[in-house]
Amino acid sequence: SGDFAMRWVFGIAAILLAIGVVLVRMIPVSAASYHTASTPRDIGDYPATGRFTAVRGITAAPEDVLRAVAAVALQTPRTSMVAGSVEDGIMTFKTRSRLWGFPDFTTVSIIAAGTAPSGNAEPLLMIEGRLHYGVDDLGVNKARVQDWLRQLDGITSAS
Repeated sequence: SGDFAMRWVFGIAAILLAIGVVLVRMIPVSAASYHTASTPRDIGDYPATGRFTAVRGITAAPEDVLRAVAAVALQTPRTSMVAGSVEDGIMTFKTRSRLWGFPDFTTVSIIAAGTAPSGNAEPLLMIEGRLHYGVDDLGVNKARVQDWLRQLDGITSAS
């Protein structure tokens, strides 16, 4: 009887886990609250709990940089553009985690010349990755943003 009860407990736990996975993937998530450019910042990396922001100089026209970012982002597994466009100067991408399907949002925008605290002479690229559920993203947003920047090497600059 103890073996039977243990099977029931594990069976119910498995069913609840499966329901949770399905719900996380099926619950609609609005990108509207994430599709805004943050306050302009100077070149650098800005880690925070559940998010990571990187600001870089650019060595090409802003539209060309945004096109390149879009190409890199859309090659990232489980990633889609959910708002904005190159023409808008701001794009938001949703990337779902492999196992659970948790959504993270990454907003890419151009900081206009003269609007960063240091009074940047040229436009800057800002990429901000953040989680949707929970508090800690275990570094996945930082890893994704840094991976995108590695792939954009040559059209972005950390100085």
